[in-house]
Amino acid sequence: MDVLDNNRPISVGDTISIKIIEDRREALQQQVAVTGEVQAPYVGLINAKGKTCRDLAYNIKNELEKNFFTKATVVIAIDKLNERDQIAEGAIDLEFYVMFGIVARQGKYDLPSNEDITISQAILRAGGFAQFANKERVKIVRKTPQGNKTILVNVDGIMRKGDLERDIFIRKDDVIIVEELNWNF
Repeated sequence: MDVLDNNRPISVGDTISIKIIEDRREALQQQVAVTGEVQAPYVGLINAKGKTCRDLAYNIKNELEKNFFTKATVVIAIDKLNERDQIAEGAIDLEFYVMFGIVARQGKYDLPSNEDITISQAILRAGGFAQFANKERVKIVRKTPQGNKTILVNVDGIMRKGDLERDIFIRKDDVIIVEELNWNF
């Protein structure tokens, strides 16, 4: 437990994992509540705000050894910083892409600079295709120095057939357009 992070304090909104080695269950991942508390296994609510991973691990260890374990080894890690801290550290540049058309949720979506998002992932973030969406001809309008470029993508082939080499990455300011199927009667 001495190797756990002892520099960065845990903040409200951080996502942390708590693992009790002797318990043999999977790590419990949760977000630090606005009250600064997390739900520790066997212990209940415990204040995490302002403590380092090492400090919190030793606090939980002490509580566990009072009533539940003769010896407890607790491992805690910050899996994801809250958005405010990520922006302050420069880990996130606020960039966006836009989703239009026949999807569950149209709108402007964050595109963090520390994460790559593909066209299929962007569709899933928008709640998936709506009924009557043309899944085989999804348009990506991308700004280039030569002007706007339209890229057609068969997202149905990516999602159903695993055609992953065609699952292109979304870039800053991309506009994704999912059109309606054309019906010929």
